[in-house]
Amino acid sequence: MSQTYNTIAEAATAEFVVQGSEFIGHARPVDAVDDAEAFIEAIREEYADATHNVPAYRVRADSDGDLLREYSSDDGEPASSAGKPALNVLTQREIENCVVVVTRYYGGTNLGVGGLVRAYSRAVKDAVDAAGVIEERPHERVSITVEYDDSGTVRGILESEGYEFDAAYEADVSFDVRVPVADAEALRDRIRSATSGRAVLESA
Repeated sequence: MSQTYNTIAEAATAEFVVQGSEFIGHARPVDAVDDAEAFIEAIREEYADATHNVPAYRVRADSDGDLLREYSSDDGEPASSAGKPALNVLTQREIENCVVVVTRYYGGTNLGVGGLVRAYSRAVKDAVDAAGVIEERPHERVSITVEYDDSGTVRGILESEGYEFDAAYEADVSFDVRVPVADAEALRDRIRSATSGRAVLESA
């Protein structure tokens, strides 16, 4: 797989009604399969009163981007009328590291398989359009643990490079950093050098 890929810029939702049935498309960018499955579960809990919550995702399952995991479920709708059309939108637009869930509240009128395919496809398309499609590079997470004396140095490096990170100040200071795969080794070398080898570096 290439070192760049299309994904969505941010989380977004889109809603519409077809013959009384309400459809809500939820889309979110993710870095891992676990994140995608957690989002699906969160939507199922939030919309537990819905008739269906149909999930689909395409996620790079390793940091090298060589393995792409694809998943979809009809969640009780007729076979291939919901999950597959939802996934097909992501496939046709070559979108990766993205999870979608389409929530449906049944409105009393059966839409037929063709109507369901159109509705579930539209819900994903609308949510993806609302989120915006961007080109992205594969990322990985690096965990950096240092003593307080080195924490300012590490934070300065991360901020100067513009990497996203979370910091936890406890007995030591831990940084959870999201870094492009292509830059990860250079970052590790720079952190080791700046801390004279005192930093503990792990793949998160």
